[in-house]
Amino acid sequence: MAKNDLKLLGGWFSPYALRVQIALNLKGVDYEVIEETLNPKSQLLLKSNPVHKKIPVLLHADKTICESAIIVEYIDEVWTHAPPILPQNAYDRANARFWVAYIDDKWFSALKGILMAEENDEAKEAEFKEAEEVFERMEEVMNKGSEGKAFFGGDTIGFIDIGFGSFLSWIRVLEKMNARKLIDENKHPGLIRWTENFAAHPAVNGLIPDTDKLIEVAKAFNQTLKARAAAN
Repeated sequence: MAKNDLKLLGGWFSPYALRVQIALNLKGVDYEVIEETLNPKSQLLLKSNPVHKKIPVLLHADKTICESAIIVEYIDEVWTHAPPILPQNAYDRANARFWVAYIDDKWFSALKGILMAEENDEAKEAEFKEAEEVFERMEEVMNKGSEGKAFFGGDTIGFIDIGFGSFLSWIRVLEKMNARKLIDENKHPGLIRWTENFAAHPAVNGLIPDTDKLIEVAKAFNQTLKARAAAN
């Protein structure tokens, strides 16, 4: 398929757009990335996703597909020539979907809360505790099944790996901005091993954003939210 038949409306800073790129790379298909600045949002984005007006959006010929997890499943179902991203077993598929939904709910909520909280705020510490619980859960998930496996999906990257791994750069942002480890060598040996394998995988290598550049994005995002709050 030619690149002009497959386009991704995304942003280098977006973990959700990163999910789609990883999935497309795993399938080995050609695609074009159209970078969105979101300030202002392009007419193409507003037309392609009129409901949420958010990235990512996959443009597949004359079709538009929105929401990162849905897009990854769509990619998996359309391009069947490469190894599957979701498990073949119905129960395992449901389990993978559960953990990605958990990540999008619990982890993203904690991430956003930490970024928005003021320094030394009690609410910030509560959000860190929420994040730490997420990492404890994911360490348990990582250690289920075969011992010493490289990925949540076993020997190959799967749905949970993409869902959680897309946030790897933002985990590093929180660690650096707060001088605080979230993934600890002693508490999370499985996740430490997994992060190394995930970042080095050919479908991922070179895509993970630079931490310092993301920190600038985080600061700008925080200032925008505070300005909106003050205006209201």
